[in-house]
Amino acid sequence: MKEDFKGYIGVFDSGVGGISVLKDCTALLPNENFVFFGDSAHAPYGERTVEEVQQLTMNMIRPMVERGLKAVVIACNTATSAAINLLRETFTEIPVIGVEPALKPATEDDRNEHIMVIATPVTLKLEKFQKLERTYGKDADVTAVPCPGLAGRIEKGCLDAPDLKELMQELLGPYRGKVDSVVLGCTHYPFVCRQIREALGDVRFYDGGEGTARELKRKLEEYGLRSDSAGEGEVVFLSSKETAEEIALYRTFYRMDTRE
Repeated sequence: MKEDFKGYIGVFDSGVGGISVLKDCTALLPNENFVFFGDSAHAPYGERTVEEVQQLTMNMIRPMVERGLKAVVIACNTATSAAINLLRETFTEIPVIGVEPALKPATEDDRNEHIMVIATPVTLKLEKFQKLERTYGKDADVTAVPCPGLAGRIEKGCLDAPDLKELMQELLGPYRGKVDSVVLGCTHYPFVCRQIREALGDVRFYDGGEGTARELKRKLEEYGLRSDSAGEGEVVFLSSKETAEEIALYRTFYRMDTRE
């Protein structure tokens, strides 16, 4: 593992999903150095207990902060919901930014009459999402659909494989023609927008990645931590699986288009 992360921004997820947020961050802040850490050895988080998610997230983040990270992005809806308050209470000297389902912009778009939120079971049952739904969903037709197994299947790659299409059809097919917009409540899901449309029809997508990147930029400026480098920053990929194959998979996801 790289020993010195001084001046780097850490982006953390349970696996490959947070790479969609990393892409938004590097697009907005191309001169910053980033280290992405995926806890693929314990993925997916969305079907674990809250206590397990908190412990795993803390165990992965603490060593990286101790190596000098200047900011942390929790690029996982489940980990944000379960652990963001604990992380902020623990690492008080640096900004810790989370991600949340983009329900607010979806409900504010006048084109949307029937909004679907898809996420892991844990994300949907925790208070963070429940509060979002109470605040922004009270005057909108919002259907929350848990998608057990989907993040774990995306984690494997091969996104056009028949078994993934079958899972999509099983989870989303019953709603075809009944929704006009989809809030992607898991950072894995931007990688399968095309497959979601195959199951649901022509829908609009909303996810929290771009908003997270903007919040990161704002916090870096607030803390006086913006890089003054004129060159392009570095992106380092690390995984709890610690295999060359896993890092190669991360790089493949980083090159993918999202929100097709």
